[in-house]
Amino acid sequence: MINKSLVGLDDSKLIDLKVAQRLFQVHPHVHKDMSQLIQAASSAGFDLFIASGYRNFQRQLVIWNNKMNGTRPILDDHGLPLITEQLTEKEKVFAILKWSALPGASRHHWGTDFDVYAGNLLPEQTTLQLEPWEYLDGHQHAFYQWLKDNLSTHGFFFPYQDSLIGGVAFEAWHISHRQASQDNMSKLTLEQLSTLIEQSEILGRDTILSELNTIYNQYITNISL
Repeated sequence: MINKSLVGLDDSKLIDLKVAQRLFQVHPHVHKDMSQLIQAASSAGFDLFIASGYRNFQRQLVIWNNKMNGTRPILDDHGLPLITEQLTEKEKVFAILKWSALPGASRHHWGTDFDVYAGNLLPEQTTLQLEPWEYLDGHQHAFYQWLKDNLSTHGFFFPYQDSLIGGVAFEAWHISHRQASQDNMSKLTLEQLSTLIEQSEILGRDTILSELNTIYNQYITNISL
């Protein structure tokens, strides 16, 4: 039986959090800690904005299918577009997984994970790209350094900090509430994902199902702790 709240099919247990005049759906156990993190960032001179928070299954499915069908580019390890016509379906699946979660297995389904940036550090007439250079040596560098020093104090961590573990690519902007996300991860089983994928309209379904054990261990549970 599928736990719908784990796979982005039910958001009824999430609650609203207002950030920079926008409402975001968050896990109840995250609301207080996220509010305190935002306040701490403000005290340090950073306006913490959320670029992406809760994302339901259908939204993740659109992202995935658009990459599989060529509507959106599939990127290589360096963030450059691949020539998808030269890739097998299996190669496309694993290339997508470097940057985009499998629908049903995205941490953004839980209301525990957020892509964040300092709005007051974003230059005028500049669109946030959510690319490593922005945080490592670009306009978000100071904010990223502050996050590294302060996330754990407020119950958060970076799940995608080590590209060497062979999973999702390095994401300096992605933060996760440790307790709430680990609780969700412990309940998300391979069997639930298999049932969900079988019933979905996801492109590459047969390949995903045949490789699901590897996907689960390499791209879903394999994070930086």
